[in-house]
Amino acid sequence: MAKKKKQEDEGTINDVFSNGEEEIPAEMQLFGKNPKRTHLLRDLWYNSMVEELDTEEDMPDNAKKELLFMMVANSVLDLAMESLPDELAVELSYHVDHLMAMAAVNKKYGVDLLEANYEVVSKMNREEYGSDEEFETAVSEKEEKWWTTGKQQLGGRSPNDAVAEELSRYGLNR
Repeated sequence: MAKKKKQEDEGTINDVFSNGEEEIPAEMQLFGKNPKRTHLLRDLWYNSMVEELDTEEDMPDNAKKELLFMMVANSVLDLAMESLPDELAVELSYHVDHLMAMAAVNKKYGVDLLEANYEVVSKMNREEYGSDEEFETAVSEKEEKWWTTGKQQLGGRSPNDAVAEELSRYGLNR
């Protein structure tokens, strides 16, 4: 009996949240449910945030809209960070910072760093290397060189330097 109980308790996260249905594909769990999550967040926060903004009678409408956006963004980031154990939350925070800084570089310079890097790496041919390990090493070296070499589109900065500048601009490099 104790063994059966132990087996029942050792379910996966999908077992807990799927009500016995099939396992949810990662793409659906991570992104497909976001419209539903958006409705839930609206129901949780929207009215109280709007009520708070309505108390700011002297604030122009544009400033209220910006403040509402900032409140929502901060709340979502807090929710994401609080949903993970500390070690994973710290790791997530670094990745989010870098992804947002990269998006800022993309917007500032009218580029897509990930797509540009992919175009370079995707031209590599596996057959030109003796083993998978050699190919993976060559891909890593090509990526490292690409991210650390100045690009004309970035005013001569390397993608890494441009991202670091954006991190610094927002105080996210510390």
